[in-house]
Amino acid sequence: MVRAMEKYIRTGVKATPFCPGCGHGILMNSILRALDELNMDMKKMLFVSGIGCAAWIPSPHFNGDTLHTLHGRALAFATGAKLYNPDLCVMVISGDGDLSSIGGNHLIHAARRNLDLKVVCANNMIYGMTGGQVASTTPKGFKSSTTGEGNPHRPFDLCKLVAAAGATYVARYSVTQPLALIQALKKAIRHVGFSFIEVLSPCPTQFGRRNLMDRPEEMIQDLLRRCISEEEAEGLAEKELSEKIITGEFEP
Repeated sequence: MVRAMEKYIRTGVKATPFCPGCGHGILMNSILRALDELNMDMKKMLFVSGIGCAAWIPSPHFNGDTLHTLHGRALAFATGAKLYNPDLCVMVISGDGDLSSIGGNHLIHAARRNLDLKVVCANNMIYGMTGGQVASTTPKGFKSSTTGEGNPHRPFDLCKLVAAAGATYVARYSVTQPLALIQALKKAIRHVGFSFIEVLSPCPTQFGRRNLMDRPEEMIQDLLRRCISEEEAEGLAEKELSEKIITGEFEP
């Protein structure tokens, strides 16, 4: 973290808990850069997270009010805080396991109500901190600690899910697209209504080593190869498209 950003980090925090090669550090940096570029007042912000690797992004790192809650219940706590103090800018930062697997019902109903929450879902396609189990986002055929022969079920497309439920700003980017990610975060913060950004973040420890990507750079290269825009996806054959991840901003 460059010195200009140190004001956003809580005094006494010397290092992050993330594994080598984890993308969550890039995401944390991107969130703080977006806040800095918008000149947001940290005293008017609340960061809420559940349980998991991504839940450690705001707490204990951010020099602001953070609410580290129960597994799958981050959006329930965030809803209560926003209703009690509508002037707060409430940002939820958590993982795909916490938000869309255990917390799936809270996610779709918060989107349905179009609550003014800014939700950042760090998607590493697996339960990272709690043992590497299959998640609602694990791609079909990929291995986890509970699907040793490969996941037999198709995953959620989180952006389509929340858009169908009622979210009014929806985007997906990878940590390999930091400039576009920062711009999307700024739009989500300024947007009035339910904002959802899915951020693809590599997990070499739990996902990579089970799926023949032992080295962090292999996962980064995989994201660089697979992430394409909607424009780039046009004209691709179905087989080609099945191996790609479409990133960008999506209309509800």
